[in-house]
Order: sequence, then C-alpha cells, then structure tokens
Amino acid sequence: MKKTLIIAAIMLLVAGTVSLDARTKAKAKKATNGTTQVIYTGEIAKKVIGYNGPTPLNITVKNGVIESIEVLSNQESPGYLKRAKDKVLPQYIGKTVAEAKKLKPDIATGATYTSEALIKNIQMGLNQAKSTSTKKTATKKATTKKKATKKRR
Repeated sequence: MKKTLIIAAIMLLVAGTVSLDARTKAKAKKATNGTTQVIYTGEIAKKVIGYNGPTPLNITVKNGVIESIEVLSNQESPGYLKRAKDKVLPQYIGKTVAEAKKLKPDIATGATYTSEALIKNIQMGLNQAKSTSTKKTATKKATTKKKATKKRR
C-alpha cells in the first residue's frame, strides 16, 4: 500500500512539472493581447546554450517597452545564474524594443557563458516582438501615398 502511494505521489510530481512547463508556454502564447506580449524563447532559442544547457526566457513587452524578463527552468548553476541575471537583465528593463536591439550589454564577470546565453535569448526574442511603432509608421506611409496619388489625378 505504501509503495503504491509513493509511486502515485511521484507520478503527480512529474505530471505537475510537465504541466508547469506547458502552462508557461501557454501563458506566453495567450499574452499577445493588444499592446502586451510575452515572448517565450524556449523554442526560438533552443540551440542557445549557457554553461550547462539552454536558458529559456519569457520577455514581457508592454506598449513597445520591455517590462520584465523571467528566466525559466534551466540547468545553470544557481550562483552563476543569479550573477548573470543581476548584471544582464536590468540593462534591458524599461528600454523600447528598438533600443534594446541596439544595446551592447555588459556581461557578468565569472558567469560569461550564462550571461552570453541570456543576451542571445533576449536578442532572438526581441526579433519576434511586434513593434507598435512600425505599424503606425506603415499606416502613415500608406495614407500619405494615397493622398499623393489622389492629388496627381
């Protein structure tokens, strides 16, 4: 009886871990409503390797500005990951997507591989960001072009 309970508890624990990852992905997909989007880098940057493996992120962009960057489950050493997170992530928070794409961030001394993996994940994630300013510019150009065409006729 005890053996059955232990096995059941282990199965629930494993199922909870799997569903947590699925919920993280679902959160990232659902959050693209209106002006807020959450970019999950686990798929687009799966080949980006830190010291011990991939370092997936959720990047929250609200109204074209980076609101937060969440480091998701990974195999990095906690001390090195903390050092890299504390150094790299604040350099992006509060910046527009365009500003962040141009940023040449400092890396954490002693956590080089982890820092570089975080930076690469952020860059790849931001390439997926929908730019609200680009849409406005494209709309203005189309409107201006229509007006110019009407004047010629």
